[in-house]
Amino acid sequence: MSPATLFAGMVVSGVGFVLFRYGKNESEFPQILAGLALMACPMFVPGALMNYLACAGVLAALWAHARWMP
Repeated sequence: MSPATLFAGMVVSGVGFVLFRYGKNESEFPQILAGLALMACPMFVPGALMNYLACAGVLAALWAHARWMP
């Protein structure tokens, strides 16, 4: 593992933790699910760039859900 991969994993997991806590406090299931996905993602995705792309994908899906779902 390179330092860039470790840093990317920490950033993605940190964003996931904040999103999970927000979802838990506000009782919002999509945010809880996205937070859990972001916290688990760095364990299964190799490379720093792939971690950032996976994070962007999860956050884009969460945005699309919030934007177009009632």
